[in-house]
Amino acid sequence: MIPKECKRLAEVDFPIAAVSKHSAREKSIRHGHPSTLHLWWARRPLAACRAMLMALLVPDPCDPHCPAEFKRDARTALTGFSGRPTRWNDQAKTDEGLREILLEFIADFANWDNAAKPVYLTTARALVKAAHPDETPLVVDPFAGGGSIPLEALRVGCDAFASDLNPVACLILKVLLEDIPRHGPQLAEELRRMGAEIKAAAAKELAEFYPPDPDGAKPIAYLWARTVRCESPNCGAEIPLVSSFWLSKKADRMRALRYTVAQNDDDSDRASGLTFEIFEPTNDSDVQTGTVSRARATCPCCNVTLSPDRVRAQLAEQGGGADVRFDSRGHRAQGATLLAIVTLRPGESGRHYRLPTQHDYRAVFNSQQRLAAIQSDWERAGRLGRSPIPDEPTPVGGGRGAGRAFSLRKYGMSTWGNLFTARQRMALLVFANCVGSQGQRSIALALGKLADLANVNCPWEPNAECPRNVLSNGRIRTTWGFAEGVPVSESSASFAVCVENLITGILSVGGISQLASPVQAPAQASPLPDRSAAVWFTDPPYYDAIPYADLADMFLVWFRRSLSTDLLPTAHNDSDDGLSPKQMEIVQDESRTFERRPKTRQFFEDQMGVAFGEGRRVLREDGIGSVVFAHKTTEGWEALLSGMIRGGWTITGSWPIATEMGHRLRARESAALATSVHLICRPRPDDAPVGDWGEVLRELPRRVADWMDRLQDEGVRGADLVFACIGPALEIFSRYSKVETAEGRQVPLDEYLLKVWEVVGRAALEQVLGTAEGRARNGAAGALEEDARLTALFLWTMQATEIETKNGNGTSDETDDEDAEEEDEEAGGKPSGKSKKGFSLIYDVARRFAQPLGIHLEGWEGRIIETDKGVVRLIPVLERSRQLFGEEGASAIASRLEHSPSSAAAAQMMLFPEPATAPKVKGRGRGRRKQADVPDSELGGRLEATTLDRVHAAMLLQASGRANALRALLKAEIERGPDFLRLANALSALYPQGSDEKRLLDAMLLAVPR
Repeated sequence: MIPKECKRLAEVDFPIAAVSKHSAREKSIRHGHPSTLHLWWARRPLAACRAMLMALLVPDPCDPHCPAEFKRDARTALTGFSGRPTRWNDQAKTDEGLREILLEFIADFANWDNAAKPVYLTTARALVKAAHPDETPLVVDPFAGGGSIPLEALRVGCDAFASDLNPVACLILKVLLEDIPRHGPQLAEELRRMGAEIKAAAAKELAEFYPPDPDGAKPIAYLWARTVRCESPNCGAEIPLVSSFWLSKKADRMRALRYTVAQNDDDSDRASGLTFEIFEPTNDSDVQTGTVSRARATCPCCNVTLSPDRVRAQLAEQGGGADVRFDSRGHRAQGATLLAIVTLRPGESGRHYRLPTQHDYRAVFNSQQRLAAIQSDWERAGRLGRSPIPDEPTPVGGGRGAGRAFSLRKYGMSTWGNLFTARQRMALLVFANCVGSQGQRSIALALGKLADLANVNCPWEPNAECPRNVLSNGRIRTTWGFAEGVPVSESSASFAVCVENLITGILSVGGISQLASPVQAPAQASPLPDRSAAVWFTDPPYYDAIPYADLADMFLVWFRRSLSTDLLPTAHNDSDDGLSPKQMEIVQDESRTFERRPKTRQFFEDQMGVAFGEGRRVLREDGIGSVVFAHKTTEGWEALLSGMIRGGWTITGSWPIATEMGHRLRARESAALATSVHLICRPRPDDAPVGDWGEVLRELPRRVADWMDRLQDEGVRGADLVFACIGPALEIFSRYSKVETAEGRQVPLDEYLLKVWEVVGRAALEQVLGTAEGRARNGAAGALEEDARLTALFLWTMQATEIETKNGNGTSDETDDEDAEEEDEEAGGKPSGKSKKGFSLIYDVARRFAQPLGIHLEGWEGRIIETDKGVVRLIPVLERSRQLFGEEGASAIASRLEHSPSSAAAAQMMLFPEPATAPKVKGRGRGRRKQADVPDSELGGRLEATTLDRVHAAMLLQASGRANALRALLKAEIERGPDFLRLANALSALYPQGSDEKRLLDAMLLAVPR
């Protein structure tokens, strides 16, 4: 047993760079990975979980309390490892060398390619056994979700306790942690057999609803568009809501739709007033623009635009607008319209596209009739329980955060059944019955995967030529057009493909025979006894980031129509709506209540504190914990950390692991976190001493500076580095029962964290601008002005963590175009802050840095920053021309850039009359020095430009090709002193490669006289 006094490896060292590389790469694995079993949101990469668990489980060989038996057995395991480098034999002879070998092994074991190799598994389990010779350690995760942490606990030979409140998560956990370890590859073969039987039975029952074409071609997808009526008095045409007319963007078969405006005859099944054809475009310009943008629909017949409110109102009247309404003859009368059918032809490769016919609509009409008959039979029989058609209510949505994940109700989709067309409801019901007849919960995961691909919000992906699933981004948004796959086919969005993906996920869980027994339980009330866990390791939810229960309900409504209650967990439900439990779910959601009070931010923080307290209760005194944080606001961090400290934990380590791909849309011009910070924690002793505030403040700068140097060596940058510094700072504060000033006043955590932000900010300024800026407060001697320090801090925080991966094809959480357009429209029709150019930070982060350093954000509003909806944007240099040069100069620069935006050596333009000296630059700052050569009467209240203003002015002169003016300005600045070049060189190092500012600044610096 590891003595309580002995530090674990995770408390002293960790291979950040290597594990980050493997974690980020794992995002690009689309097949043959446990995550393909079934969708769950915000899964932790297995690489990070595996590596962190190993570092938590083994002691640090260099610790004086490390057992000699562990070092002996660890040396045997590692030097006997067949994949070891030869140098390990000599390295292992010293404790320091043994530590290095352990870290190297953990880094290699994090590689997904090595995860199931017997030699790695044997060595990892031998190391765990060496550290825990008396009993198998128990790893506990109370927010188990998709099961990454407990799966890796089983992989390295531990016992695992996994719990989650949500029944869908519990179903995934049961399959992952019980069924697969128990049955192994035989489970995959059994599911393949069951899948084939289910598919054959369903195909027989559904054949008439997906008929082949007369020439033998088989449809594999139907491309639909919702429709609204033009409300112009002289028109009334039907408008198909289409954001893009592309069908295929494959180089060898580019296809798109185009329309002509013509009055159709009465027998036409297409949108009134439009005739479509399929053609072969050569580029984007050949394809017509869509009919809908930012929820505004433009009539292609009269060009009148329908407002978003009217578009939504018309779709709401149609129950979402995805179903077709037929007249008495079975002809389409209203609702969604078919745009094209995707087919496969016998003996030919590739997809083919054709226009719809009445034959296609007849199949839809028949499915509606059959579904109505099933519902009628159920009602006539007087059956109790769930209707065959999901009638459970959809989330209310709206508001901020998690509420914005849903826009269903405003489009009339008030029940989960509205998210599927009649034919999709019919097909899913048939598959649910077939799955249920097998009595096997594992195959039900294929049904859930099918529901994610067989609903009315699945867009058509013209690059891959397949429907795209809906829920991976943690939101359900209404799309204008949608792709209806054929579930009985062998192509994308079919049940057969879902089964095969499920099977590859099962087969990927190799080398694990030990199983767990997951339970459904809230994190606030663990069923475990006191002091039973060796490791408490969890990734908790974050405020309103992801509405897990509401999202999971889309799967649950079909699971409940398929599985018996003994196969699907049903405990802890707080209502009779048949949906996921939500009252005890720890998320911020003001639309719901807990004990008759809204589930506010305070609810989340209080309940998270209870959960942390439960973790402290179940952990042994010699145990260790780890909590994964990826929250993007300082307030969120402070609240969660406060809950940990109140729950009896002390922070003993902190490791940022990159878990996101650097190419994500959100990472390009904002400080989106690429890392998740793994905080290492221990139960705080009951007799922990009282800390002295003065001593804590003296230790803090040194600890933070050392940590920043270490992380930067590992490639961690910007916002990731900022949040990663909280961990080591809390190591100092949380080791005490409380911290007091010399006068006996207890120092609260939020006051201490203000000091942390100040220390981090000063250290950053000292790195990028020099010692004076690091010490500056309120204009200290030798320091640059506030705006320079603010800009430097801003850009420093914006730096991206360097993640080395083999490719850039990872999944991402970026918003698709339709969603982005709708959000802009909801903001009042104005482009949102994220659509503007410029770098952005969350206001909370910017304020926390600026305030303790004497930087007043409000004083620079509209000059170098803009704040909108909680986001601070650094105004791009090219947008400052009017501020710096006045209207005439701004117009000249705009004209110059329009004609030659990238060339700085083209024909010059007259921004100013040829000056003998540097041009005067306007300034409107607060507390700036006056221009020495202009009397106050001529200034009109204006004050001299700052150093940053003059650097920006030089960049604009460079952009406009005004070489003479630039030379004069640079000459004057060199004579003035070193500040101009000091700031310019610092900003050059901070601006991202490829940015406009970086290009202008570097070109301007080349013009500096030497």
